[in-house]
Amino acid sequence: MIHAADVREWRNRDVVDTESHKIGVLEAVYVDTTTDEPAMATVRIGLPTRHRLVFVPLQDALVGPGYLKVGYVGTLVKQAPSMGTDDVLPADQEEAIFKHYGLHYQPGAAGERQLARR
Repeated sequence: MIHAADVREWRNRDVVDTESHKIGVLEAVYVDTTTDEPAMATVRIGLPTRHRLVFVPLQDALVGPGYLKVGYVGTLVKQAPSMGTDDVLPADQEEAIFKHYGLHYQPGAAGERQLARR
């Protein structure tokens, strides 16, 4: 199991897919606002002059020496909703990320966001 206390150590690690192919570099971790546990990560992909951040769920992720292995194939991750490296995730785009991976999206009772950057 991945613990929230380890999040700071993950930044700039390679992110690899189910077949151990490199997808990109871990930029940030987002926690589930109801549990405060790591839920999603942003992965920096693309050419150096055209980097963008894509989201990938952290369920079934494994931490190894110098890498984070996610439970999804690289092509699916690279097609996920993205944002610029200096952008902030708009609240109305959270649900699209969950749908992309076939996951249930549940905002808070008063419409609070499900994800918070750590």
